[in-house]
Formats: sequence, C-alpha cells, structure tokens
Amino acid sequence: MEQNAIIALGLSLFAGAATGIGAALTFAVKKNDFKIFALGMSFSAGVMIYLSFMDILPMAIEHMKGGFDGGESGRLGHLIAVLAFFAGVLCAGIIDYFVPEHVGRDMVDNPRGGGKAGKTAMLTAAALAVHNFPEGLSVFVAGLEDITVGVGVAVAITLHNIPEGVSVALPIYSATGNKRKAFFWATFSGLAEPLGALAAYFILAPYLTPGIVGAALALTAGIMVYISLDELLPMAKEYGEEHYGIVGVFFGMALMAGVSIVF
Repeated sequence: MEQNAIIALGLSLFAGAATGIGAALTFAVKKNDFKIFALGMSFSAGVMIYLSFMDILPMAIEHMKGGFDGGESGRLGHLIAVLAFFAGVLCAGIIDYFVPEHVGRDMVDNPRGGGKAGKTAMLTAAALAVHNFPEGLSVFVAGLEDITVGVGVAVAITLHNIPEGVSVALPIYSATGNKRKAFFWATFSGLAEPLGALAAYFILAPYLTPGIVGAALALTAGIMVYISLDELLPMAKEYGEEHYGIVGVFFGMALMAGVSIVF
C-alpha cells in the first residue's frame, strides 16, 4: 500500500506538470492551429470514460459490496457506489458553475487583447488550479488501489492538462511577449494536482476501509465522466475538425481496452 501511495503521488505530479508542457508547446504552435490538441482532448475523454465505466466504477461497487454481507445489504452497497458516482458528477458540476474553467478560452482564438487578455488568462490559471485539485485526488485514489488503473487515469489527465496549459500561456504570451511569465502561470495552474493527491494521502490514507475506498473510487469516476463530457469533447469539437472528437474517443477506448487485456 505504501509503495502504491508513493507511485500514485508521483503520477499526480507528472499529470500536473503537463500544463507546463502545454505552455512550452504554445511557443512552437502556429496561431490557431490546435488540431493536434483537439485530437488529444478527445483521446483523453475516451480513456477517462472507458476507465470510469469498465474499471473504476465496477471496482468501487465490489468494494462497497465487500463492506456488507451480500443479499439486500450487497445491493445497498451497490446503491451507495452509484450514488457516490453521481455525487462526483455533482461535485464537478458545482465547481464548474462557481469557478468556470473556460473563463479565458475565447482568448485562445483571439489572444491579442493587451492587458485584458493577460488578466483573463491569469484568472483562468486560478480557475484551472481549483479544477485540478480533485483531479489529483482522482489519480491518487485510482493508483492507490490499482497502479495500472492509476497510470491510465494519469495519462488521460496529462493529455487533458496539456491544452489547459495552452489556454493559459497563449493569451499571456500574446499580451506581454514574456515567455517566462506565460510558462510560470500555466505551470502554476497544474501544481494543484499533486496538492490534491497529498490531501488525499494525509486525509484519506490513514482511514481507508473498503467502504471509503469504494466511495472515493466512485466519486473519482463521476468527476472523470463529467470532465470528459462537459469539457474535453466540446473543446475537441471547437478546436478540431468535425470527426476529431469521435475518432479520438474510440481510439482512447480501444487503447485502454488493449492495455486491460494485456495487463
């Protein structure tokens, strides 16, 4: 368990650092040429959706059932896992409502807005930091239970975070011409990811029971499905071509299906 926790913390740090990767790539991407990021976002959505419904949620249901004695009690465990899944969806939706992640997304298409663009992008960085906190928790919980699943979640969130780094760095760079400042704020937004994992480690890890693990996994699945359907797929359609979204989704699902068969 302790070794899994260390690996899971490392995975969350790697996923959070991806916003810095997005910032670095921004300086090499042609203006308004975000097709590769669109494909990456839809691929990430496919990975997240597949993992949520095929691995994480079934694992959560089994853990919740394990906390009961079967029969009606087993069904109660199943019900609690499902409720925890939708609680994760609700949690992500509430965060998205009160702290809109896409506050500066229109600046990616029209980045030359002077000080306004830079200020908006910094607000976006702060909003992304809030969104990344539960994502770090998701990577940690999944990795703590099963490293293979944790790696899949980390890869999906890494791909998700790269275009987020672009959405912060591009407006700041365009408004100020300062690469260091653009890189700093984009990377800063990803630091909340390992902070979320650390919070899970110090708060959840000492008290883990099958029921808590099951509820946390189901909550994680709900958060991931919400992110995929509400953020990644719409962004992929906006910045890509007509069929980028569906191609990327099924490619991501197929890859994770192959990984689950091999491992």
